[in-house]
Amino acid sequence: MRSSGDGTAGGPLGVSPGQGGPYPLHISSADSSTETIGYRGPTACAAAGITYRQLDYWARTGLVEPSVRPAYGSGTQRLYSFRDVVVLKIVKRFLDTGVALQNIRAAVQHLRDRGFADLERMTLMSDGATVYECSSPDEVVDLLQGGQGVFGIAVGVVWRDVEAALSQLHGERVDTGETLVGHNPADELARRRRDRAV
Repeated sequence: MRSSGDGTAGGPLGVSPGQGGPYPLHISSADSSTETIGYRGPTACAAAGITYRQLDYWARTGLVEPSVRPAYGSGTQRLYSFRDVVVLKIVKRFLDTGVALQNIRAAVQHLRDRGFADLERMTLMSDGATVYECSSPDEVVDLLQGGQGVFGIAVGVVWRDVEAALSQLHGERVDTGETLVGHNPADELARRRRDRAV
């Protein structure tokens, strides 16, 4: 279990690493992502449940930047990876529950640096001041019994929500720029109507 609290060596409970309690997030070097599909800003917003204004602000302030392609001035489109969209949705949930921006930044940095290897099994807990990472149900229970967790975000659930949302929206192949049409039932119905009309 790791925490994105104040970043001091002992963590918020004064438990040092190896003693079984929360400790500061360990930052490892980020692995280079080989994403083949990216999502433009409006698509990322729709899947994460945020406004374009939030997306733009978070990108400009470095909270969540697009890892596939940043905007290079007027006329270029940011391109977000699937993982970026998952992080956007997690940030939105933290903000909605009143977690301090400084702690959200630490949690986001941790998630990005971690390489998303174990995200589907991870639960992020917060007491409003500190964000804790729990990788097993036992750690969640320990945190709750210690009086620390107030709410939790099961990252695997967020992952699946984003996956379902993006499957119905348009993506873009990074190598060719080709637009990939999602499996939106409304789009399929419109296509069938057009085919019948011809």
